[in-house]
Amino acid sequence: MPRGRLTAADVVRAGAELADEVGYQDLAMGALAQRLGVRAPSLYKHVDGLDDLRRRVAVLAVTELGEAVRAAIQGRAGSDALAAFARAFAAYVTAHPGRYAATIGAEVTGPGDELYDASARVLESMAAILRGYGVDDDEMVHAQRTLRCLFHGLAALQAANGFQWTGDTDESFDWMIGFVDRGLRGEKTTVSG
Repeated sequence: MPRGRLTAADVVRAGAELADEVGYQDLAMGALAQRLGVRAPSLYKHVDGLDDLRRRVAVLAVTELGEAVRAAIQGRAGSDALAAFARAFAAYVTAHPGRYAATIGAEVTGPGDELYDASARVLESMAAILRGYGVDDDEMVHAQRTLRCLFHGLAALQAANGFQWTGDTDESFDWMIGFVDRGLRGEKTTVSG
């Protein structure tokens, strides 16, 4: 890429790709500059340093994740929407582990903050699914946190090849979605054993 044509978006996208390859914790300005064929000081024309780059990577990741889950749940409801959301979430995390890691613990300042606004779009998708189950506004944040913990755990374990014991993981996924679906519907869940 010619130096004169480098933009902030180019720097952030290359940073996200590098994070996916080497891991979020190993994202460094020197390695990014080398990837882009520029000297490290040239990057500071586009980002205010490593912390700014990491925040912008988080914004990119949450924006991409929001687009992926929104597309996946479009026109779906109930357990179909729940499963589509979970699959899209897990697929994104598995494909982009470094940029997803940038989202964990990234602080938001409130409406108007790019990260806040991108996160709100993901939460809106989740809320649409949960409203279909009759979850009211008083319990929405708890339900969203519960689903995020569940889907994050699934995705993080898949990305880290954490399911190595016997059994079909697709079957476990279907069981998990059924379990959550029954719980959201208020049905009793029996576990055979």
